[in-house]
Amino acid sequence: MGAGIDGAVAPPDQPAPARPPRSVLFVCGMNSVRSPIGAAIARRLFPRGLYVASAGVRKGEPDPFTTAVMEEQGIDLGRHRPQTIEDLEDTNFDVVITLAPEAHHRALELTRTMAVSVEYWPIADPTLTNGTREQILDAYRAVRDQLAERIKARFGWMPTGS
Repeated sequence: MGAGIDGAVAPPDQPAPARPPRSVLFVCGMNSVRSPIGAAIARRLFPRGLYVASAGVRKGEPDPFTTAVMEEQGIDLGRHRPQTIEDLEDTNFDVVITLAPEAHHRALELTRTMAVSVEYWPIADPTLTNGTREQILDAYRAVRDQLAERIKARFGWMPTGS
């Protein structure tokens, strides 16, 4: 440590801040609801500089409620086809965000062979909701909105013009 211009002793070198992730994988049970919602929101919020994908532990079917609540936000998931982690062409991600316990356990297995950070975001499964169509849609909207807030906070989203 040396003295600065004002005579103060400079602090020891600080470690460089961790670079923000450049790629993220959202994983849930069947890649039908939570992970495609998370991936679509992340793509919308970070159109450049963040590669985003989604997958499931098991292969599922497209979910019409997922499509409906995302269309409310102007996001078209009509062409989304659920895929598993094994179906992915590229598995080099900086961060894997898991949205279900089984997805978290599967993602932790990836850390044996890959240098990847795994984060568990416990988000309720809206497919377990019973009730009217509107009550079910409200459960899906809650998932969509929770994911949007978590993604904004985690990846440092700044509104345009800030």
